[in-house]
Amino acid sequence: MRGELASADTAIAVEAGEHAPRLTTLKAPGATAWKNRADETLPEQVAVHGAAHPLVWRLDRSASRFESNRIQLVYVTDSPRLRLKWQWRVRAGRGPIEHTTMIQNLSNESVWLPLLPSFRFDWEVDPNSALERFWVEKGADAPSSEGTHLDVLHDGDSWQGSSSTYARPIPNQPREMIPYLLVDEPGGARAGWYVGIEWSGRTRITLQRNGASLQGEAGLNPGLSPYRTRLPPGGTFATPTIFFGAFGGGPDGAGNIVRRWVRGVLNNQRTLRDPSYPLMVNNSWGSGMAVDETLAHRMIAESAQLGLEMFHLDAGWFRGVGDWQADPAKFPHGIASVADFAHLHGLKFGLWIDWTQAGTSHEPGALNVDDPAVRDWLIADPPAGWKHSEPFKGITIDLGVPAAKAWAARELERIVSDYHLDMLEHDGYLVAQGSSRVDHPAAPPDPATLRIYEDSGYLWVDGSNSTDVSYHAAKAYYEIYEQLRARHPQLLLEVCNDGGRMVDFGSAAHGEYFSITDIYDPLSNRRAFYDASFVLPPAMLESYVAKWPAPRIENFRYQLRSGMLGWFSLMQDTSQWSPEQRTEARVQFALYKSVLRPLIREADLYHVAERPDGVRWDGIEYYSARLRRGVLYAFRGTAPDEPTHRFRLLGLKSGSRYRLKFQDQGAAASLVLAGQSLMQEGVEVTLGLPLSSELIFLEEVR
Repeated sequence: MRGELASADTAIAVEAGEHAPRLTTLKAPGATAWKNRADETLPEQVAVHGAAHPLVWRLDRSASRFESNRIQLVYVTDSPRLRLKWQWRVRAGRGPIEHTTMIQNLSNESVWLPLLPSFRFDWEVDPNSALERFWVEKGADAPSSEGTHLDVLHDGDSWQGSSSTYARPIPNQPREMIPYLLVDEPGGARAGWYVGIEWSGRTRITLQRNGASLQGEAGLNPGLSPYRTRLPPGGTFATPTIFFGAFGGGPDGAGNIVRRWVRGVLNNQRTLRDPSYPLMVNNSWGSGMAVDETLAHRMIAESAQLGLEMFHLDAGWFRGVGDWQADPAKFPHGIASVADFAHLHGLKFGLWIDWTQAGTSHEPGALNVDDPAVRDWLIADPPAGWKHSEPFKGITIDLGVPAAKAWAARELERIVSDYHLDMLEHDGYLVAQGSSRVDHPAAPPDPATLRIYEDSGYLWVDGSNSTDVSYHAAKAYYEIYEQLRARHPQLLLEVCNDGGRMVDFGSAAHGEYFSITDIYDPLSNRRAFYDASFVLPPAMLESYVAKWPAPRIENFRYQLRSGMLGWFSLMQDTSQWSPEQRTEARVQFALYKSVLRPLIREADLYHVAERPDGVRWDGIEYYSARLRRGVLYAFRGTAPDEPTHRFRLLGLKSGSRYRLKFQDQGAAASLVLAGQSLMQEGVEVTLGLPLSSELIFLEEVR
């Protein structure tokens, strides 16, 4: 049995062997096919009551399907009785094709499954051909000095990238990746393929080049020892869904395909229909934990005057970690009254919470580590004498435990309903990626590999079962948010996790936007945006604009624009702004809402300069063929001898002419240039001061 499946960008062919399926080819229209030499490796054995049972898989032809938008090949075993579904599907006219494998336990006994990668491949390549590998780091904590990696793939190279629910930068180790890998042929059309993983748990992608072979796999990360997971009678295990596609045009060519596909397939379509998405936000964290009702009211009034659209009450409003009630000393009228005050001023209201953290509060309803039931949900028992190292960090509960999941669902429903929320932000170490427990749904840890320790203000567990713990917890997290969104379809969901630590495609399907870094200066914001915007829609990428030295209005404008590339959140005491700064802020905010936001929502994006380093110039271009217009964000660094830079634009029509308007220089600087000239020679931008910026709007002349 053979079949094909295609979108406008990607076509695959598969064949059903008698004992295993195989993806045979991948190609883009008009391009040479990538030929895969590897059969899919199905589990060779499972364990039942501690004994290994070899498996013999056979194709179930009657249950297998080849349809216009889906291929499903079914394999079965008799002892124990298992059914495996190997699925590919197309969910949009353009973009990648998705793949997952599901195993159903039809027996009356629990079975233990070994690691099953989402996808294995072994491409046949010319040993003398040039190839490049491209991947992007998460902006966890602070963006690194590199961030985006484009490396030559030499013969003998071996590489692995990993992702988890809480990326912690560890000295002398590679940063965690946004789970996405691209391989292309440098020069010419820069054609190739890419793969991404739609999962927030512990995953990895591997790649090895040896002679005529380019092989690897994508899926769950086996971790410290061979992975296993329990599959109860009647249960189903599904590998994390991957998406797979072909492209031309290098990383930006692939990125424009993937970003468009994420918007159309993974993102919440109800949110995208709202023309005010992405919002402009004022966040209270500029005052840290000192926020109170008086300050919140003042910020709401100032937000409305400045033209912002949502007030976001960050940490500092609650009685204690795990005790998600208003601190009566700081918010005597409760949180709902603050939300109502925001609504009265025409603003939406958002709230920070780290809802899987247990603490020491003994108030009724609190998630208390001393409560026997709660203690059983924790990833590990608290160390002797444990106490909070920070006022908003506790010990994580394992959402994979049904009782913990049920508590979290009820608590979130209460918070969203009682506090009149328009937006819910989750922060901190939310989704467990390790546990010392032997009685949780995940596999028990091997004592020989178990490690319990404190780091970054949290309690951590590493062990042989970490990937399985994160699998169950991530699955529960998704289900909680799916149920919450179904009951509150207007609710916006922010994925923060201490800034940029849980940026992935699984979260993109369950939240409206990401906090992409935990450092908020202009350079860090632009670096984190530069990296993440290669693979995720820019409207999802939030920059927090914190206090930063801005002695001149040009520096102030530069600071604001560094956070206006995607989702904009202000994190400053605006009462300290000068009248000139307040006037300028209103101008920039109005410009964002009227002109920039429509482009951020739908335009193609191009990285038209090197990654920001704060010294040289950098820039980002948006261009929408449908709107026939775009914008170039230009930023000058600290170099005193570089007042002028030339940006070569992309994505334009060579035969068309474009009118360019320089926002800060006025009508006198406007000019009309040919598309071919803009893409070959570029547009020259001059800025007299270091750490300044310009917006150059371009519109196709009919």
